[in-house]
Amino acid sequence: MALLRAAVPIAARGGVRALFSTFSSNFPFNPPQPQVEKAPPAEPSTNLFVSGLSKRTTSEGLRDAFAKHGEVVNARVVTDRVSGYSKGFGFVRYATLEDAASGIKGMDGQFLDGWVIFAEYARPRPPPPSMQDNDNAGGYGNYNAPMYGRNNM
Repeated sequence: MALLRAAVPIAARGGVRALFSTFSSNFPFNPPQPQVEKAPPAEPSTNLFVSGLSKRTTSEGLRDAFAKHGEVVNARVVTDRVSGYSKGFGFVRYATLEDAASGIKGMDGQFLDGWVIFAEYARPRPPPPSMQDNDNAGGYGNYNAPMYGRNNM
């Protein structure tokens, strides 16, 4: 009986769940909220980046889907070298900026081959790091690195 009486005030204040809730008002620690910075939107261009593609999507299927919204100059699905299947993204190039904007408006968030795809303006590829900036870095392809196993004269 004493155990039952001790549980009654707890039940009256919000139940047992309130005792174990970490989000109650008297909890002393508030975990920090992660600050995720989004990259700024890409500049409008005729080249679109398309993500969320099915592994079965082909370049021809991508071209046909985007051709409904303007004149497609080129459509390419990036594929795995070994399997030949899509890596899940690709690029579509339109003839004009207006066609590209129409392609984004018409295809972003739509289904293609059973998957929801996302279309946005493609960002330009960053320049490769120059060889002069990292003279001491070793690894494959860095011919400025010291040659191990040989005499450096």
